[in-house]
Amino acid sequence: MLDKRKRGWWQQAVFYQIYPKSFQDTDGDGVGDLRGIISRLDYLQELGIDGIWLSPVFRSPQVDNGYDVSDYRDIDPMFGTMADMEELIQAAKERQISIIMDLVLNHCSDQHIWFREALKGRENPFHDYFLWRDGGPDTPPNDMESVFGGPAWTYVPALGQWYFHQFAPQQPDLNWENEQVRQALYEMIRFWVDKGVEGFRLDVIDQIGKDPDRKITGNGPRLHFFLEELSREAFREEGLVTVGEAWGADVERARRYSAPDGSELSMVFQFQHMCLDNATWEKWDVAPLSLVKLKACFRDWQEGLYGQGWNSLFLNNHDLPRIVSRWGDEGAYREVSAKMLATMLHGMQGTPYIYQGEELAMANIRLPLEGYQDVEIHNFYNKRLRLGYAHEDIMASIWARGRDNARTPMQWTAGENAGFTTGKPWLAVNEDHKTFNAQAALADPDSVFHYYRKLIQIRKDCPVIRDGRFSLLSPEDEHIFAYSRDMDRAHLLVVCNFTGQDRPFTMPARFCQARTLIANYPEPAESLRPYEARMVYCED
Repeated sequence: MLDKRKRGWWQQAVFYQIYPKSFQDTDGDGVGDLRGIISRLDYLQELGIDGIWLSPVFRSPQVDNGYDVSDYRDIDPMFGTMADMEELIQAAKERQISIIMDLVLNHCSDQHIWFREALKGRENPFHDYFLWRDGGPDTPPNDMESVFGGPAWTYVPALGQWYFHQFAPQQPDLNWENEQVRQALYEMIRFWVDKGVEGFRLDVIDQIGKDPDRKITGNGPRLHFFLEELSREAFREEGLVTVGEAWGADVERARRYSAPDGSELSMVFQFQHMCLDNATWEKWDVAPLSLVKLKACFRDWQEGLYGQGWNSLFLNNHDLPRIVSRWGDEGAYREVSAKMLATMLHGMQGTPYIYQGEELAMANIRLPLEGYQDVEIHNFYNKRLRLGYAHEDIMASIWARGRDNARTPMQWTAGENAGFTTGKPWLAVNEDHKTFNAQAALADPDSVFHYYRKLIQIRKDCPVIRDGRFSLLSPEDEHIFAYSRDMDRAHLLVVCNFTGQDRPFTMPARFCQARTLIANYPEPAESLRPYEARMVYCED
């Protein structure tokens, strides 16, 4: 059991991300809720996780699935009540599980009282809570585009001004240069800490220092000043975990974000490895994954942050397609490849994040366009259609990379709606739930679920995973990912075959008599079988 009173306890922890809308519904409205999460805490305790990253449950119009917050101090009725939230925090704590809330500090909803007041006039004290620029209705301040497509500026005729939004027009960006904005956010954070929340995942936090006049969004000139103040003013409580989502982070920047002195954040949540199979700068254009590049990327982060920072380890989240469909084999080798990918990741230094359903090898879904709910998907479709792309090509991109792949309801049983709801689910349930579901996984000792259980326990039992040095083996091998972790007399070797064919591999001499900690095939063979993975350990 982890002692969460100790500074840096999260370096040995494993977190589990819950997307509440899709986890468990208890009232039959087709939308997951807080009471559903409470009902599944025993399942999470059996898995062995130490904390829950809870995607936003704040009051919201749900234009961007809760990442448009209209009240930071209230729970959206679709998820339940504040009493439900308080019960969840307490029930999780009784099971030694920390609640880490997903906090959106870069922007809020246009329905937030701050923005509604800001619209009343330039002299209103809340007007400066946002980023405004003067101009006529046909002359936006510049040609910046939002992440979701379309202009990043929206005109308000009554004010004769444009406001800036990096995402949907209903998500106006907050003006972090205004000290009153910052203090209001710090007070709100302390409100949740007082309720027992033990940390925060900070959505697109590397964007709060933006300078839209210079077309700078990530890593702006005042970003580190803001992060240091945020840490000092809001995160002083010993043991609070702060996870900074930073799409634009490189190793050098991450060292500063996650420096061991805690001056900014506990750890960085960066995406370099998840962009390696993009054919262009847009995620929708898919290219084959180069294993050589993937290994080099992991090596750079493992070596670059060693002793100087801390990284998150993940392959799935609510914004990414399912990894078994992306880098594994969702066909004949579905469970084997899911275990391989987990082994590859969990042997590294960093804090692992398991996204709901990952432990069941949940896969992507193929729906007709009208079946998708995500605003990004529909904006992308319309944009590509205007550019002359064929419907079939656009849908192929959506099936591969759409965010709703990760948001289909959790697959609890083989029954109706996968045991997620007694009503009509807000998003279609994947038909493969009849085979891949939690009930079946719990009953099968060889399931992906139980494999994850074992990996989590191995991390706790082997200090070399937390503290050892990383060494990449055979960096130019296009099929095998092998690395060692070394600390004093302890040595760990992880070997993964990323292909569906047998591949030769020569065990390093040091590990020939090593003890196998975990493997996704029962006995070793002369070569590595399709998607085979082994983690072995020895001491000098």
